Amino acid sequence: MPKTTTDISEPRVYQYLASPLGKLTLIASDSALHSILWPDVLQTSKAKKNFLALEPSKNHPVCLQTALQLNQYFRSERKSFDIPFVLKGTAFQKEVWKVLLDIPYGCTLSYQEQAVRLGGKEKVRAVGRANGANPIPIIVPCHRVLGKSGALTGFAGGLETKSYLLELESIQ
Repeated sequence: MPKTTTDISEPRVYQYLASPLGKLTLIASDSALHSILWPDVLQTSKAKKNFLALEPSKNHPVCLQTALQLNQYFRSERKSFDIPFVLKGTAFQKEVWKVLLDIPYGCTLSYQEQAVRLGGKEKVRAVGRANGANPIPIIVPCHRVLGKSGALTGFAGGLETKSYLLELESIQ
């Protein structure tokens, strides 16, 4: 299981990772991963503004470790991650993301089941929004959450990406 950390430093570097999903952007501080951005995320003005404060890196230890483990995952050589990371969000978002970390490789959960684990099925929409705000996709596996009927629904990286990740884990 990935290691959450209480690292309070701000992210300072980024590194690109060519992947089967396109160019991912890894963002890290000295001791932890802070974010994995999907290829099209940097098109938004808010993301671009925050991104400009970061330094490019080709040899940052956290980014290198993340790239190595993600590449192993994409080659089906890794089923879990042990990268230190920071999850920044509201208390509710962090609860939602903690449930994601408990979904084993090759398994899924419905948004409704996730909401019930968090106190009630009436929280299903809030759970969906929190999953969509997950800053560390793949490692914090929001792709393993499906609609009640098992349908692919809502995913920040796009449904094609979600389908790819589920197929990689042999879920579909």
